[in-house]
Amino acid sequence: MEKLFKLKEHGTTVRTEVIAGVTTFLAMAYILAVNPGMLSQTGMPIASVFTATALSAGIATLVMAFTANLPVALAPGMGLNAFFTYTVVMGMGYSWQLALTAVFIEGIVFILLSFFNVREMIIDAIPSSLKTAISVGIGLFIALIGLTNAGIVRGDTGTIVGFAALKGAPLVAALGLLITAVLYCMKVPGSILLGIIITTVIGIPFGITVIPQGFKPFATPASPLFCRFDFSNILTLKFFSVFFTFFFVDIFDTIGTLVGVTTQAGLIKNGKIPHAKQALLADAVGTVAGAALGTSTVTSFVESTSGVAAGGRTGMAAFVTGILFFASLFLSPLFLLVPSAATAPALIIVGFFMLCNVGQINFKDPTEAIPAFICIIVTPFSYSIAEGIVWGIVSYVVLKTVTGKAKEVSLVGWFLFIVFILRWVFK
Repeated sequence: MEKLFKLKEHGTTVRTEVIAGVTTFLAMAYILAVNPGMLSQTGMPIASVFTATALSAGIATLVMAFTANLPVALAPGMGLNAFFTYTVVMGMGYSWQLALTAVFIEGIVFILLSFFNVREMIIDAIPSSLKTAISVGIGLFIALIGLTNAGIVRGDTGTIVGFAALKGAPLVAALGLLITAVLYCMKVPGSILLGIIITTVIGIPFGITVIPQGFKPFATPASPLFCRFDFSNILTLKFFSVFFTFFFVDIFDTIGTLVGVTTQAGLIKNGKIPHAKQALLADAVGTVAGAALGTSTVTSFVESTSGVAAGGRTGMAAFVTGILFFASLFLSPLFLLVPSAATAPALIIVGFFMLCNVGQINFKDPTEAIPAFICIIVTPFSYSIAEGIVWGIVSYVVLKTVTGKAKEVSLVGWFLFIVFILRWVFK
C-alpha cells in the first residue's frame, strides 16, 4: 500500500485511508438507490441500472485511485441523471438508447480532451480566489444537499426555503448531526463514519431505518444493459444540443469537484491539482464505461469531501470506496439500509469544514472578492457547481476589465468567458 499510494509522503495511514474510503462510500451510497429509481422511469430495467451504477462507480473510482492517487470517488452524477430522464427522454421524446449514445460520445470526446490537456488548461485558467470560492460554494452546496435529503430544509413551508418540524427523519438527522459534532469536537477517530452508523441505528425505532421482514444481506446482481446504443439520429441539431448539455455540465461539475476536494485535502500545490490529467481521464473512462453498461454520465462526487474530512489523502481511500461499490452488487440490501437522514449529518459537517477555506480569499481586492462571493452563493442556490463556476468566471472577467486589470485574465479565461456568454445567448 505504501508503494502504491505513498501514504507516508501524504502523512496518512492504512487505517485512516480505510475509514475515509468507507465514509465516502456511505455518504454517496444513496446513488445506488436514487439513480436506478430515476432512470427506470425511462423504461430501463431498474435491476439492470442498479448493476450498471455499482459497476461504473467501482471502475471509475479504481481508475482514479491507481492513476491519479487522489481520494476522489466517482459515480453516475445527480442532475445529469435527471436531465437524462426528464429532459432528454420524457421531455424531448428520445429513447433511452439514444440518450445513452449521447453519454457514450461525450465520454469519448472527454478521453480525447484529457490526452490533449484541454480540461487541465481550464483548471489552470481558474484564478486562485475562484478556486477557493468553488471549494466554499461546494461546502454550502453539500450541506444543503444533506439538509434537503434529510427533509430538514423544504420548499413547502410557506416561504421560498424553510425548516421542517423536527420529527421523523429531520429529528433523526438533527440528533445525528449533534452526535457527529460531539464526536468530532472530542477528536474521536472516524467521527464522521461513527456518526453515520450511530444515526442509522437511531433511525430504527423512529421507522426511518427500515429493516424489511425476512431481511437478507445478500442479493444476486442482475445483468447490465450492455452497449444498448442508437446512432440513428446523432447527426441532428437536436442531438447536438443534448450532447452539448451533457458535455458542458459534466466538464465543469468535475472540474469544480476536483478543485473543491483537493483544496479541502490540502493537495493543491502552486495553484495546480496533482495528477489532474489522470483524474480527468478517470472521469472520462467512467462515463464511457457507464454508458456501455447502461447508466447516465459518471462524474466525480462532492461527497468525497466526507472521506477527506475523515483523513483521506491518497488514492487508497478511493480504492476502498471502489471495492465497496463492487461489493454492493452482492450486498445491496445491507448498504441500502443506511437512510438519507444518516448521511445528512456527515454532509453538513463537511460543509462546515469546506467553509473554513473562505479566509483564503483576498477580500481587500473587490475584483477578486466579488466574483468569489458570486461563485459561492450561486453554487448552492442554483443547485449546480457548473453554474457557480460560470457566474464566477464571467463576473471575474467583467470586473477585471472595467477596472483596467484585463491583463490578469488568461487567454483560456477569455475563451471561457466568450463560451459562457454564447451559452446564455443561445440557451
